[in-house]
Amino acid sequence: MQEILYLEVPTPDTAAVCTWLQHEFDPGIGEKIITPDGFRLLSNTTAAESVKSGTQNANPKPTLADTNSENHNWRTELSTFVWSVQRTTYLKVFRVEDAPPGEKQFLESLNLAVRNKFPDRYPEPPTVDLSKQSIFDALAPHYPLTVKYFQKMPKGEYDLQRVYWWEQRWRENTRNPQKPKQVVFLKEEGRGEKEEGRGKKEEGRGEKEEGRGKNEEGRGEKGEGTVSVSDAGDTVYDLIYIGGALGVIHAAVMARLGYRVLLLERMPFGKMNREWNISRDEMQSLVDLGLFTPAEIETLIAREYKDGYCKFFDANNPPVAKAAVLHTPKVLNIALDSDKLVYLAGVKLTEAGGEIWDETEFIRADIEAEKVIVQSCHLPTKTDRTVSGRLLVDAMGSASPIAWQLNEGRAFDSVCPTVGGVIDGGMEPGVWDSDYGDVLWSHGDISRGRQLIWELFPGAGGELTVYLFHYHQVNAENPGSLLELYEDFFAILPEYRRCDVNKLIWKKTTFGYIPGHFSTTSSDRAVAVDRLIAIGDAASLQSPLVFTGFGSLIRNLFRLTDLLDTALKHNLLSAKHLNQIRAYQSNISVTWLFSKGMMVPTGRTLPPQRINSMLNTFFGLLAEQELTVAETFIKDRADWLTFNRLAIKAAGKNPSLLLWILDFVTFRDILRWLGSYLNFTLLALASFLFGWLPSFARRIQPWLEPRYPAVWLRLLATSYALTYGMGKGKRIVSS
Repeated sequence: MQEILYLEVPTPDTAAVCTWLQHEFDPGIGEKIITPDGFRLLSNTTAAESVKSGTQNANPKPTLADTNSENHNWRTELSTFVWSVQRTTYLKVFRVEDAPPGEKQFLESLNLAVRNKFPDRYPEPPTVDLSKQSIFDALAPHYPLTVKYFQKMPKGEYDLQRVYWWEQRWRENTRNPQKPKQVVFLKEEGRGEKEEGRGKKEEGRGEKEEGRGKNEEGRGEKGEGTVSVSDAGDTVYDLIYIGGALGVIHAAVMARLGYRVLLLERMPFGKMNREWNISRDEMQSLVDLGLFTPAEIETLIAREYKDGYCKFFDANNPPVAKAAVLHTPKVLNIALDSDKLVYLAGVKLTEAGGEIWDETEFIRADIEAEKVIVQSCHLPTKTDRTVSGRLLVDAMGSASPIAWQLNEGRAFDSVCPTVGGVIDGGMEPGVWDSDYGDVLWSHGDISRGRQLIWELFPGAGGELTVYLFHYHQVNAENPGSLLELYEDFFAILPEYRRCDVNKLIWKKTTFGYIPGHFSTTSSDRAVAVDRLIAIGDAASLQSPLVFTGFGSLIRNLFRLTDLLDTALKHNLLSAKHLNQIRAYQSNISVTWLFSKGMMVPTGRTLPPQRINSMLNTFFGLLAEQELTVAETFIKDRADWLTFNRLAIKAAGKNPSLLLWILDFVTFRDILRWLGSYLNFTLLALASFLFGWLPSFARRIQPWLEPRYPAVWLRLLATSYALTYGMGKGKRIVSS
C-alpha cells in the first residue's frame, strides 16, 4: 500500500466529515464502498489502460479476486479514511498497487472539496456583560470544557475573567495596529486644559522636598518583610514601573541602587498567571546584582529536575525528518516558585524605600520636559490616582497599550498564545516521573492551522506545570485565541499524558500572549520615547524558542540595569539616549526564521507534517551534537561559527529544509533575514576585532563619564552590544 494523500481538515467534528465523505462527496471514479471511517474505491483497470497511464508494473499482477485473465483486467483500490486527534480531523488516501485512471483528478477534486466544505474558521468569544451574567454562564455554550474545569480551580471565576479580558485586549490591539489607542501624550499633544491643570507645578516642586522627607520617614516603617501599598502625595519618583511581574524584579534592583521607585500593578500584587523555569547558572545574575542571597535563591527553587526532553511527532514524517529525543539536562531545569519570587522581590523593593500600588490600572501618561505624569485608577474604589516621576518603565507585557502606540503598525511580528495550569495531584502513578521535564513536545501534526506544542515542568512536591502553546503570526483576522486553546488543552491533555482530567486537582491557571519581534538591527524597533522605556515582553524581550520575557530579562538584567543607572545619574532621559538601553542580541535575530518556520500563515494550507518535519530535522541534528551545543543554542549563546556550522549541517542532512521554509515565507521575509544575517556577521567580526573595547571602556570610565556622560552611555551600550549582544552575557569589568 502507498499513501497518496494526507490532509488536515480544520474541524473537531470528525463524524460530520466522515458522513459527508460517505454520502455527499462524489469521487467521480470507481465503485464507492462505505467503510466505518470513510470509503473504498474499486476500479476496473485493463493492462492497456495501465500502460497508457504509465502506472503498470514490470510484472503486473491482480490484487483482488476479480481478475479477468483473458483481458488482463483487475481491480485496483483506493482507501479513504478519517480519524481524530487534537480536536482536529485528519484524512488519508492509500492506494493498493497501481494507480487507476483518473486518480490524479480524484485527489485534486477531494482536496478542493474538503477545503470548500470545511474552511478555516476563527471563532470569536461572545460579548460578555458581567452585570447581567457570570463569566461561567456567558462562556459555557461556547467553551464548555473550559468552564467546567475553571469551576474546579481556586479563584477560577476570577481567572477566567482575566483570560477573557486578556484576549479581548489582544484582539483590540491586533485589529487596530495603525490607530492604536493613544495613552502616551507629549506636552504639545496633551489636552487643552493641561497647562491650567498643571498651574501648581512650581508650588508642587516647592513641596517636593517635604514629601521626600516624609517618604524617607516612611522607609523606616516599612520593613519587616511586608509589601506596602500607599498614596504618593507630592512625591516625584525617579522611576515609575507599570506591571508587577517582570517589573517588580527590575524595580527592586533599581530601588536597591538608591532610586525612589513606585510600582503600579493592575491585579492584586503577587498574583501570577505564569510559572517560571530557568537554569541555575542564569539565576546567578540575581545574586550578582545583590537582589537575592544564594540562600534566598535556594528557597525560591521549587524543584530541580535531572533532564528535559525535546521531541516532535514524526509518525508521518519522511525518514530524513525523523529524530531521536534531544536531552537538555541544563535547560529550564529549575522550577521557581513564581509567586514567592515576586513577593520576595516586592519585599526587597519596599525595604529599599519603594512603593507598590496594586489593583491600580494605568490610564495615560503625559510627558513634559522635566517629568512624566501618570494617571491611573484604583479599581476597588474607582478613584483616580495621579503621580509624577523622572522616568516611566512599561512592563505591562504583550497587551501593553504603550508598546502598541510606540510601534504602531508593527508592535510585534509573532506571538505565542499560551495556556495551561498547575496540577497538584490526580495523575495515576507511573504517568510521569517528576525528575524529568518536557521542554518542547508535540504529539500530533498541524491542528486547525496551528502546530500545538507542549511543555511540562515538575514543581514542588507532586506538582506539575503543563503548558500548551503555538507559534503564531500576528493577524487581525486570526489573532490567536486563549479561550479556544484552553478548550483544546482540556480536551487533548489525556492524549498527551495519560490522565483522567476529571480526577486532576488544579492549583492555579497559567496563560498569556508571549510576543516576538523580528529585529534586523538593534534600532529597528522603538523601546522608548522621552522619559519612557519598555522592558520584558512589552519590549519583545524574549527568545525565539522556549524562553519567555522572564528568561531574557534575567540574562540581560545586569546590562539593562547598568545602562539605565547611567542614564538616570546623568539625566540622559530623551528618546535618543533611552533607545540605546535594550537587550537586543544579533545572534537571536538570525534565529527568527527558525521560529517563523514553526508558524502556519493564516490562509495557507501546509502538509500536516511539515512543521514537525522541520523541527525534527534541526532538533535531531542537535541531538547528535554534544550536550553543550544544544544548551548553548537554546540559551541564546550561539556564536557566529556555531550558528553557521549547524545551519550547514542541517541543510546537508535534509536538503528539502530550505525549500520547505521558502514555501511559506515571503520574499520580504527573506530580505529581512539576510539583513539580520549580515548584521550578525558584521557584529561578530567587530566583536572579534574589538574584543578589547569593553575592558578599555571601564578603564577610561573615571575620566570619560563625568566629562562626557552621553559619550560614555554610547560607549557602554556599544560594549554590551559586543558582549551581551553576541550571547556572551558576562559583566563588563576592567582587566
